[in-house]
Amino acid sequence: MRFVMTCLAGLVAACSAGPQTGDTGGGQTREGGQTYKVYYLGGQSNMDGYGHVSELSEDQTGPVANAYIYTGNGAWDGEAGGSIGYWGPLTPGHGTGFATDGETNALSDRFGPELSFGRALAANSDQPIALIKYSRGGTSLADGAGYSDWFPEAGGADDLNQYDFALATIRNALAARDIDGDGRLDQLEPAGIIWMQGESDAFASHETAAAYQDNLRRMMDLFRAALHRDDLPVVIGRISDSGMNEDGQMMPYIDTVLAAQAAYVDSDSCAAYVTEIETYSHSDDAWHYDTAAYLQMGQAFAEAVTQLETACGQTRP
Repeated sequence: MRFVMTCLAGLVAACSAGPQTGDTGGGQTREGGQTYKVYYLGGQSNMDGYGHVSELSEDQTGPVANAYIYTGNGAWDGEAGGSIGYWGPLTPGHGTGFATDGETNALSDRFGPELSFGRALAANSDQPIALIKYSRGGTSLADGAGYSDWFPEAGGADDLNQYDFALATIRNALAARDIDGDGRLDQLEPAGIIWMQGESDAFASHETAAAYQDNLRRMMDLFRAALHRDDLPVVIGRISDSGMNEDGQMMPYIDTVLAAQAAYVDSDSCAAYVTEIETYSHSDDAWHYDTAAYLQMGQAFAEAVTQLETACGQTRP
């Protein structure tokens, strides 16, 4: 794996979950539940995931031991229903086409990097893993670019955007007190942010690409604040161009966004840049990777955040 990383050790401020379930029959929640390491996964369509569940091996199709996931329902800016979700075991099917009504999860026939990411982390830790995922294809960090955007000042109370939905997803997920349904009070401790996004900004205009570094820094700072840890490790996935356009390039401003991603990592006190993504194979639609690539991507993210946590002075059980 190739990734660029800079880090500075800092104090760890833990965040525990808010009230939700865990009724034992007498209306009381029992103590002694699990302490989960929590990772937020966000971005656009290559975080959504276009890997085919049908192409997974038999041992990759079952639930991942000691790993749970809360995927917020995706919505376009201003739509209703964004951010609701439901904690469940990490399984294939949380890719594009996934849906939830907040009480049950309707798994799709696709998966994203969350599958191998959670599997790799859970396999190398005695502590269980919890993933919070909210992403939406075609979205940008810049105001008004893409089909919808993450720009914090965009929209209002009656016109929520991707940033609002992501914050609500995080709040809803952390409000759960018994994510594994065993009737015991669980603790959720934020451990990292994984971000796979930038294609829309690299496609829209020179202005959106030029603003990417500032927008990325602000977004990661806001997510750290939402997770109550200003030194939370951040892993950025390097976007790549399939070159399937007749002109040989899908994103005319990709070099500017790539420079912005690298500069953000260089300037941040605890960030890593997974660059090996540029070697992954794309699918036939030119914008998304193939099944094998999403498995590689999740593994690379897991390796990067593990090394970053260690380098930042945080210990993994």
